[in-house]
Amino acid sequence: MEAVPRTLLRDRAYAAIRDAIVSGEIAPGAVVRDAELAARLGLSRAPVREAFSRLVDEGLLESKPQSYTRVTPVVAADVRDAAAVVGAMHELATRVAVPRLLPADVEAMRAANERFATAVRTGDIDAALVADDELHDILVRAAGNRAAAATITRYTPLIRRLERRRFGEGSACRSAGLHERLIEACAGGDTDGAVRVTAKIWRGLAAMDVAGQEAAH
Repeated sequence: MEAVPRTLLRDRAYAAIRDAIVSGEIAPGAVVRDAELAARLGLSRAPVREAFSRLVDEGLLESKPQSYTRVTPVVAADVRDAAAVVGAMHELATRVAVPRLLPADVEAMRAANERFATAVRTGDIDAALVADDELHDILVRAAGNRAAAATITRYTPLIRRLERRRFGEGSACRSAGLHERLIEACAGGDTDGAVRVTAKIWRGLAAMDVAGQEAAH
């Protein structure tokens, strides 16, 4: 049996810890320890430490050498900054992607939005966020801009933490309608219209109110 490559172990640790932070399973302000998480994940401490380093760089963890590593609080300015950057990358991707989209891409976007709307109606936040990502990822892949894709991947988790808290307050329902407008613009080859809808979607996320939700240090 071949050994599992170290990079795969590191990525596994990173994805598992990131998802636990985004979902709230590991709460803002919680102290995390490499030995404990390594045992939970069935890994050695080395890939967990590497995951910690990446998550610190991405703003989901904060670390004080020889003292602690803990989950960052949900801070309004951080969420707004991340949403502004991610939104700009999605606008760029949309502008490049629309002229390249195939009919199958548009149909895949419709199917993703149907899954999104169904998940919103049933209160399934995990399925809703997966479907939302699937819809927008179609445009990101069609654009083929690796830098934009990497930036979106890096900063979206900061936004998702707040989106999960705000799920069910009406913003998700509005998103389904905006998705429909985006899809129609894409189907009609209306690049400027698609970019305008994309900008509106992400302006709404950048304006999310986190008053009373920021965890104390």
